[in-house]
Amino acid sequence: MHKVLVTPRSLTEAPHAAVEAMARHGVEIVYATAGKLPDEAELLRLIPDVTGWLAGVEPVSARVIGAATRLRVVSRNGTGLDNLPMAELKTRGIAVRTADGANARGVAELAMAMIFSAMRHLPFTDQGLKAGGWPRRRGIEFFGRTVGVIGCGAVGGAVARLAAAMGAHVMAFDPARPDLGIDTARFRWASHDAIFREADILTLHCPPNRDGALIDRAALATVKPGLILVNTARASLVDEAAVIEALEARRVQTYCVDVFDPEPPAFPGLASRPDVIASSHIGGYTEESVNRATEMAVFNLMESLGLQQISRTG
Repeated sequence: MHKVLVTPRSLTEAPHAAVEAMARHGVEIVYATAGKLPDEAELLRLIPDVTGWLAGVEPVSARVIGAATRLRVVSRNGTGLDNLPMAELKTRGIAVRTADGANARGVAELAMAMIFSAMRHLPFTDQGLKAGGWPRRRGIEFFGRTVGVIGCGAVGGAVARLAAAMGAHVMAFDPARPDLGIDTARFRWASHDAIFREADILTLHCPPNRDGALIDRAALATVKPGLILVNTARASLVDEAAVIEALEARRVQTYCVDVFDPEPPAFPGLASRPDVIASSHIGGYTEESVNRATEMAVFNLMESLGLQQISRTG
């Protein structure tokens, strides 16, 4: 019998039909602690007899993979792989599968929601009203603004299309320069430096930067004052200390962030600032995104194990 470990928080909180369906194909399902990122000690306890792993964003050490003596496949319910020891997995011949694009809509919509919340100061207004006040802070409108998008894969491409459709001018950077189907009157490719200088709103949708934080003191020194900065991608893309300095200098109006290291972040910290709009890694945490990602991850896992297929939806 195959044994499959399930660790994503969205799947340990409550059973998902696609995961439970694996039991009908002779799979024993092992869940990590409900609703929590498993630490190394828990993974070391659960991994030894596992042949398949439906994995989330939890950090995975080479030591954990070394203890996984029967592991044949790691199937992510997302696209990021920076939490996995890829060299160790490759050396062991363990397949790594990703649910490409499954949560793109959810993450893109969260990025847009954060942008509008920052432009209209919604957290400030909401909290003021709840405290018994009548706060009024002048906002800005989205139409005609310049939106910088760094990374135009499934998520960034969706954000670029949404922004252009709503009347923004989109500047984007992606080394692959995919065809996004956006009218050139509303869209152009640009360098990082040009985007930093010209964008009113900058949203990050790229992999981690090998040379350190992409948004550091040097980058923030060049941005247009009053920038709205959005990070729903990776915590390591942004130097938090540099962002705090930029917020205090008002070069950045609002930092919108859905990703932290560690998770949850220390309190009080960046997330507790009034000029930060923070969420608890919920970009792909929608009914639709969870369903798509889970079905795709289960399909990939079963395929790699050579088991009868469970159908997936688009």
